[in-house]
Parts: sequence; C-alpha cells; structure tokens
Amino acid sequence: MNDTDERPVPKPHPPGLFGRMRGYFLTGLIVVAPVSLTAYFIWAGVGIIDNWVLPLVPRAYHPSNYLGVDIRGFGLIIFLVFTIFVGWMTRGLIGRTLVSWGERIVDRMPIVRSIYSGLKQIAETVFSQTEAKFERACLLEYPRPGIWVIAFVSTRARGEIAEKVPRDDEVISIFLPTTPNPTSGFLLFLPRREVILLDMSVEEAAKLVISAGLVYPQRQPDGTVIARPAA
Repeated sequence: MNDTDERPVPKPHPPGLFGRMRGYFLTGLIVVAPVSLTAYFIWAGVGIIDNWVLPLVPRAYHPSNYLGVDIRGFGLIIFLVFTIFVGWMTRGLIGRTLVSWGERIVDRMPIVRSIYSGLKQIAETVFSQTEAKFERACLLEYPRPGIWVIAFVSTRARGEIAEKVPRDDEVISIFLPTTPNPTSGFLLFLPRREVILLDMSVEEAAKLVISAGLVYPQRQPDGTVIARPAA
C-alpha cells in the first residue's frame, strides 16, 4: 500500500463570507420571487381590467370625482358585479330567451359565427362547474420505444373512436402535455396495456412537467407527498 493511500482525506473548507451571502441570497430568492411575481401579475391583471372597463363608465361616476384619486380595482368591481348580474339574468326565462335570440343572429354571420362558437367552447371548458378532470397520471413510450414521457389519462374512448380504432384491448384517451407549458400538447388514443399508471397525483405530475423535471414528488414514511428539487 502506498503512503498516499494512508493520508487522511482533507476536510472541505467552510464557505467564506461571500459563499454564505450567496447561499442566503438564493434561499431568499426562492421565497421572494414567487410572492413578488404573483403580486405583480395580480396587480397587472387588475390594471388591465380597469383600463378595459373604466372607459365604458361615465366620467361622473369615477372615484376620482369624489375622492380626488383613482382607486385601482374599481373597474374590476364593476366587472364582477356586471358578470354576476348577467349570470343571474341568463338563468331566468327572459335571459335565456335573449341569449338564444342573440346566438341565432350570430349564426347568420359566417366569420363571426366561427369565432363565437370557438370562444364559447373554450369558455365552457375552462369555467365549467362540472367535475370533469384527468383521472390519473401515467407513463408511456413516446415518440419511440425507449423514451418515456409523463401524460394524463383523460377518459375511456367512446363513440366512433372506440368503434373504429383497431384494437384487442380497451382504448383510452391520453393527453400528452408539453414542457414547461402544460396547456398545450397532444391527444393520443392508446390501448390500456401500453400505459403505465403512476401513484403520484395529477397535481404532482403537473408540477414535474412544469418544472421540466426539476421538482420530483417524494413520499414520506407516513405516506404524504412533498415536492423537492431534483438532486
């Protein structure tokens, strides 16, 4: 055995002042950045709604005439009250009649009809009060064998899709999201045997997709799951 093999391994030097300050800064940034960005987006969103709504309100009713200053969020309050009123009217007989009459007029406009129907479908999907949601997170091989991706089980294929897809197993619809924007992706129809269901929840899998693989859910001894950055 050489003398060099018996030498003790030198202990790492503790970080200096600059290293500690850098660590403190990064730790603080992890806490401050999400809070600051969330507050900024809320503030900016309120401002956008105000700029859209306030020009439609007569100048005599603006808060600046009574308080001397503009109140941020006044347009948002008007928008919320107006939207609630429209929803209340729409649930009544008169409101439903007016909506049907307006949609019949829109159906006679070729270009406007396509835009309106598309926006209506998007709004009904996003703001629907039903409990429709992804069933499970899963793994599948895509775009070729040997490459695994995270996807979400939507539902069992029905109707013409289930009838015409060649199969010897149940066909399920899978949504394959993109990273880091999971709102876009691909709709796939696969036999159930080609899909590996995961124990992690849909929310945990979504965090993994959004973080581009940097945040993995880790199970604790009591069965709870926490999200930790990947080592």
